[in-house]
Amino acid sequence: MKRLTMKFGGTSIGSVHAFRLAADIVARDSSRWDQIVVVVSAMSGVTDALVEAASTASEGDDKTHRQIHDRLVAKYGEVVRELIKEPEARNELLLALKSLMDKLPQSCSELRRLGHRDPRRMDIVASLGERSCARIFAALLDQQGISSAAIEATELIVTDDQFQNALPKMELTQSKVADRLGPLLASGVIPVVTGFIGATEQGEITTLGRGGSDYSAAILAKCLDTDELWLWTDVNGVLTADPRIVDDAQVNEFLSYREVAELAYFGAKVVHPKTIQPLAEREIPIWVKNTFASAVQGTCIRRQTDGSNGTIKGITAIRDLSLLTIEGRGMLGVPGIAARTFSAVASTGVSVLMISQASSEQSICFVVPSDTSSRVISALEEEMESELSRGDIDKIWSLDHVVIVTVVGVGIRETPGIAARIFGAIGKANINAIAIAQGSSEISLSLVVEKADANHAVRSLHAELINSAQP
Repeated sequence: MKRLTMKFGGTSIGSVHAFRLAADIVARDSSRWDQIVVVVSAMSGVTDALVEAASTASEGDDKTHRQIHDRLVAKYGEVVRELIKEPEARNELLLALKSLMDKLPQSCSELRRLGHRDPRRMDIVASLGERSCARIFAALLDQQGISSAAIEATELIVTDDQFQNALPKMELTQSKVADRLGPLLASGVIPVVTGFIGATEQGEITTLGRGGSDYSAAILAKCLDTDELWLWTDVNGVLTADPRIVDDAQVNEFLSYREVAELAYFGAKVVHPKTIQPLAEREIPIWVKNTFASAVQGTCIRRQTDGSNGTIKGITAIRDLSLLTIEGRGMLGVPGIAARTFSAVASTGVSVLMISQASSEQSICFVVPSDTSSRVISALEEEMESELSRGDIDKIWSLDHVVIVTVVGVGIRETPGIAARIFGAIGKANINAIAIAQGSSEISLSLVVEKADANHAVRSLHAELINSAQP
């Protein structure tokens, strides 16, 4: 029994043409696989519009969300009338979509009355894009003679109640997936499941964080023990760099789970960072493929790469960051300073992206998103108030507008001289590395650079480490 899970991202169903290409892919592969599960994102741009509607409503605006509602209803109407030709099926779908989208002004009016971004209602609004697309895609497959059913992931993925960034409860999810999808698959039906969303045990809609449709697909793939997961997007695979920065960025043929997890964490947008863990546990391969060039092989992500020593797989950049530093001679040899530092950071709910500490223990520096830096500094100053007053800590300060540039690949660990080449490329480009950290996995090395130097750093490293390695 060969079972495949495939997920279509927002650009892969972002237009009438894209919907048709995606449906053709499912039709083609339905003859090659015994069972297929499809996961869909919202159409490109829709989730952003929905979040804008909810956000502006929470700020007292009663006009924007109504305009967005009308625009989205018109958008779906155009798509459905183009795609679905049978009048009865088309009208039934249009009524279902109208009923669903009418939840937008209702939820936004509630947000406006509350006067703040209530996470529960924000998730209800944000879920509408995927819930609409699943209905459209299932209707299109039915029109092509492929038996399908639109399924909301609220029936499948059970999560905690951390609205807007929920985590799945895997045992409960496993049971629901088996009960709901098992009979459909056994009867030859292709479920079209909403990505991005789940529900608490009480049935309240949650979302898995922005870009979470990949994660949804990974959760379902694990629960169904599928043979492969295919992520359909608008690029030919996982590239060695952002093509907007590096003109000659290349497609990786193979990546390991660890490599792609590092790339995703440090800014590569093709795969959601949480996608890897559920699949790595069962060694389910992931393929990243291009909906608009479906004959191209794409990138395979699996436990082991192709075994080529010395291969660097990508150069990434995370922007809009601040480097926070705690420094003082009185920190030398004092137990617990690091623990207290990061306990204070944790109390703000902010994630630290990178840490670097001098061997002398006279300073600790770490990187956080710029829009959180003032909040983190306030928490640190409160925690270290006595040390600051005694002069044990000289100051806590922030360097804003920095970028983390990261080199990823097993070659960092396995090949002598890689670090020298990294710093040599940066030096030749006259770029100053403000801070440095190597991951404990030893497959990534990160540099903090000024914003103005970031693109030049990526291009210089790509030329030295990837282009020069080509035969």
